[in-house]
This record gives sequence, C-alpha cells and structure tokens, in this order.
Amino acid sequence: MINPFKIGDTKVFSHIVKSSDIAAFESGVVHHIYSTFCLTRDAEWSTRLFVLEMKEADEEGIGTFIEVKHLSPAKIGEQVDFYAKLASVTRNEIICSFIAKCGGRLIAEGRTGQKILKIEKLNNIMSAIK
Repeated sequence: MINPFKIGDTKVFSHIVKSSDIAAFESGVVHHIYSTFCLTRDAEWSTRLFVLEMKEADEEGIGTFIEVKHLSPAKIGEQVDFYAKLASVTRNEIICSFIAKCGGRLIAEGRTGQKILKIEKLNNIMSAIK
C-alpha cells in the first residue's frame, strides 16, 4: 500500500440522479427521488477514490463500514456532488468522511471505512466462507 495523501485531502465525485436511482423495492416504487440505497453506493464510491490511488497491483480494497445521514432529497436529473475527505490512515485501514450536496444544499453526510488487503489474502478469506 502506498499513501500519497495527507489527512484532510479531498476527492470530488459528481453523479446525475437517474430513474434507476429512485427508491424502489420488490413491492414497487416508494418515491421518484434519489434513494438512500443509491446515495450510499455513490458515497462509498467517492471515498473509494482514495483507495484506488493507494492500493498496489497485488492489493484490493474492501469496505468495513458506512454511516449515512440522508438529510434532504434530490430529484431525477439533478447533480449530486460528493466531497470525500481523508480522515485517518492506520496501517491498511482508511477512514473517510463525506458530504453530498445538490445545488448547494446539503443532502447527506457520513463516514466510510475501508481496508486494503493483498488480493491473495482477500481470496483466501472469500474461499473460506462456506
């Protein structure tokens, strides 16, 4: 693992809300706005941008936790900007915070945890699961 970053460095990821991002379950559509599920997916991606530059060719990142407070809606067609901030790096564990804004309005905030492991170790963990 390499670490070209310092605590407080940021990454930005923008996502245009699509119709496939709405809140829908097997029972049907709940509402036609950005679902918490999809917002969480995109928040994790925004913080994974750090991992992509930290992992080496024989390594991969794996999520360890995500905390999301979904504060306000975003409609289909609106742009949501995620601002991920590196909060800590302890050995192979990366903790980030993030905020998500839509038109300057705060719509979500939270934290993620990820670890960088050797691919061989990750494969061994996965193959041990029965």
